[in-house]
Amino acid sequence: MADLEVYKNLSPEKVERCMSVMQSGTQMIKLKRGTKGLVRLFYLDEHRTRLRWRPSRKSERAKILIDSIYKVTEGRQSEIFHRQAEGVFDPSCCFTIYHGNHMESLDLVTSNPEEARTWITGLKYLMAGISDEDSLAKRQRTHDQWVKQTFEEADKNGDGLLNIEEIHQLMHKLNVNLPRRKVRQMFQEADTDENQGTLTFEEFCVFYRMMSLRRDLYLLLLSHSDKKDHLTVEELAQFLKVEQKMNNVTTDYCLDIIKKFEVSEENKAKNVLGIEGFTNFMRSPACDVFNPLHHEVYQDMDQPLCNYYIASSHNTYLTGDQLLSQSKVDMYARVLQEGCRCVEVDCWDGPDGEPVVHHGYTLTSKILFRDVVETINKHAFVKNEFPVILSIENHCSIQQQRKIAQYLKGIFQDRLDLSSVDTGEGKQLPSPQSLKGKILVKGKKLPYHLGDDAEEGEVSDEDSADEIEDECKFKLQCNNGTTEHQVESFIRKKLESLLKESQIRDKEDPDSFTVRALLKATHEGLNAHLKQNPDVKESGKKSHGRSLMTNFGKHKQKTSKSRSKSYSTDDEEDAQQNPGQLYRLGRRRKTMKLCRELSDLVVYTNSVAAQDIVDDGTTGNVLSFSETRAHQVVQQKSEQFMIYNQKQLTRIYPSAYRIDSSNFNPLPYWNAGCQLVALNYQSEGRMMQLNRAKFKTNGNCGYVLKPQQMCKGTFNPFSGDPLPATPKKQLILKVISGQQLPKPPDSMFGDRGEIIDPFVEVEIIGLPVDCCKDQTRVVDDNGFNPVWEETLTFTVHMPEIALVRFLVWDHDPIGRDFVGQRTVTFSSLVPGYRHVYLEGLTEASIFVHITINEIYGKWSPLILNPSYTILHFLGATKNRQLQGLKGLFNKNPRHSSSESSSQYVRKRSIGDRILRRTASAPAKGRKKSKMGFQEVVEIKDLVSEATREQDGILRRTTRSLQARPVSMPVDKSLLGALSLSASETAKDPDGKDNSLVQI
Repeated sequence: MADLEVYKNLSPEKVERCMSVMQSGTQMIKLKRGTKGLVRLFYLDEHRTRLRWRPSRKSERAKILIDSIYKVTEGRQSEIFHRQAEGVFDPSCCFTIYHGNHMESLDLVTSNPEEARTWITGLKYLMAGISDEDSLAKRQRTHDQWVKQTFEEADKNGDGLLNIEEIHQLMHKLNVNLPRRKVRQMFQEADTDENQGTLTFEEFCVFYRMMSLRRDLYLLLLSHSDKKDHLTVEELAQFLKVEQKMNNVTTDYCLDIIKKFEVSEENKAKNVLGIEGFTNFMRSPACDVFNPLHHEVYQDMDQPLCNYYIASSHNTYLTGDQLLSQSKVDMYARVLQEGCRCVEVDCWDGPDGEPVVHHGYTLTSKILFRDVVETINKHAFVKNEFPVILSIENHCSIQQQRKIAQYLKGIFQDRLDLSSVDTGEGKQLPSPQSLKGKILVKGKKLPYHLGDDAEEGEVSDEDSADEIEDECKFKLQCNNGTTEHQVESFIRKKLESLLKESQIRDKEDPDSFTVRALLKATHEGLNAHLKQNPDVKESGKKSHGRSLMTNFGKHKQKTSKSRSKSYSTDDEEDAQQNPGQLYRLGRRRKTMKLCRELSDLVVYTNSVAAQDIVDDGTTGNVLSFSETRAHQVVQQKSEQFMIYNQKQLTRIYPSAYRIDSSNFNPLPYWNAGCQLVALNYQSEGRMMQLNRAKFKTNGNCGYVLKPQQMCKGTFNPFSGDPLPATPKKQLILKVISGQQLPKPPDSMFGDRGEIIDPFVEVEIIGLPVDCCKDQTRVVDDNGFNPVWEETLTFTVHMPEIALVRFLVWDHDPIGRDFVGQRTVTFSSLVPGYRHVYLEGLTEASIFVHITINEIYGKWSPLILNPSYTILHFLGATKNRQLQGLKGLFNKNPRHSSSESSSQYVRKRSIGDRILRRTASAPAKGRKKSKMGFQEVVEIKDLVSEATREQDGILRRTTRSLQARPVSMPVDKSLLGALSLSASETAKDPDGKDNSLVQI
């Protein structure tokens, strides 16, 4: 960060003075929401990696990693400080630490300004040092910190020494299953000082290195060193060229590797790489599974915007759920620095003529629009200069719209000026390169027929991203007997309890937690609450009932009843003459007034509704879809949708019924060429992991080039062979071993639990034909250094959009427990021997060998993918008659009623889920039969080659099946395929997402 640069050059004396004060500890007041301040002793640990405090009821959780600190602010700037009365605390004694994924704040007050200044300076110095590290330095630092932390946690009595019993307990915690005799032997070899029977930290490091000696790496070194215990410069160069497929390997490069990674001074003098140095090199970022060149922008950035996937955020300001959570301006800073390039701003009329940002008709908190714009302006281009799209959801009056335009122009200034942008040949969107440093306002634009002299006009309000039924919005209308605050407080407590309850339900059941269940319980409780209050009139009860509950039972039902009365008289007459149009007209033909000043700021990103699309060759429109409607379009007219996305932008956002801020599966929309697939960045889980992996490539700049086949021409993404003229990629993945795999994060007994029985699952995620998974056998009782030595083979038709997901599971008698994952784009995989570090785990990794070949010609999927099942054949092609452009976006296509009826989500019984989980893990000691099910499986497509007769019976086509998995008889596989209901794919237990629409 730019404001940290000055702290890198502090004098050593000042740094040591700050560190000394911080490590000695300082008494400070810790402010918390809704409680009085608590006096605590805050101190920096001896390794300068954690901020801790005491006393605390949760001593293990009373810490903040310096790595996790996002920023430190001086004075009374946080929301909690703003709630304190003026004059209560001296601003010069106050500061706030923002940390973690959800931008949590730690608000502190010192006894004097000098202490506050010391802590602020010291923390920013530590943050500056971390921000300036390269990947190798960070890897080494985190490793050293982990070893030191492991030693301290094993030292139960705190004497700075480990005895043999403490070592045995540590072995169990680290999932090491070694004979006690072997452990004692290594213990004695490491115990070299006069104080026999205990290990100092330095001796423990020697013991740990002996314990961590990698047999697989040692054998690898021997095989390339003519069976010596070291590699010469020439042998190292040969290894890098032949095995690691590296180009331009020079003698100087090999000498540099020896200098950086070799531990022995004797080996350095001889210019050879021993086993410890070789291990250090193989575990370094240079041998990571992710291509280091892809940490920088490497793709062509001069193509039109519509040719790129763009990292996009939904309701960016929220820190949690969609009903109750806090809105914070710092969320914009966080997502922008994570690489997001499209952020959302929901604007509403605020007090004193100041527009505010929040989630309308909910209990989320409000923040000033001006503060949001200032934050975006400050952080938009810190990490990269490629353009930022501001998705404005405008719900303001004309007066406050003018204030919005004033702030945008005043704060962004030249960043809004697009007059000098080169749009290239013809009517096409400008490129990310030509828009560097620019901010694009996405919003409504006044129609051209109004003329330039019109100060305001009406525009459609149909693509408002989060509009739900009017009857479902929170509209508190209270009498004098019950204040609005009391009702809000009651609703908040009720919803919070229901949200907590939902978190312990079966996460594989997509219907276990919905907004209808929440609102029904809330409504019943609220009515009971209001009946107890004699001052509330009956009309008040009815008002609350309508505003909270009435229409949630109608969620997703088709209805011709109008929800808006704002369509014109001509439209009414047309509807009477043609009743078939009533539904389309009555859905929500709402309009709103828009001022000229705000309209003029929209240049290349004009928000349009589906029925307003005219195929006149113009560009600059952004079509917004909820996931539900987008799913219908992708399923029914995927090729035409892909053609539309070759000229225009499309934004897909989560259903308004995802009140828990869960995320939908972005893959089907990326497969159709949709650029702006907006996710809830505050919600960690499988879908955000896929999103992070997608955009980490190309320097994490937020723009990833779509495959050329999606930018020109078209293909059927649901086909069994979508690109027959293009060579396929074959991935041969040898899963060799694992290192320091921890116990599952949700383990009931924590570190005291059983040693894990790990296995690895590898999943390919991309086009439906490519989606499959395979897994290794289980290794019993070994999480520290399990060895699998198994080869998995996959074939990928479109590697440009495919993701490779590595998952580690702990086998359990009734299923499996998630240990960790890492997801990488296929195009970023590097051949050779590579380590796959699991995301969010310091030392845990799996060691693999990667080979990528090209395959030409047309092959049977069962030959290309061993895990390809007969179910894939049934969904090999989808031949549908394409309709006109407007027909692409019809909300209620009549011809598809029978299809849509087959897509209901069947709720699983508890028994079904237990059986499914039991069958999901292989039996110990043997390899599980390969049954790869698609991540993106739309079961509707699995029967697309079967014809539906008038009597509703599915008939197979005459095309004969070429092969089948050995483990599945043909009759059973066919019956299983045809009896599956649509959208029956359940979410994997490793993710946090609770999908409402199964995709």
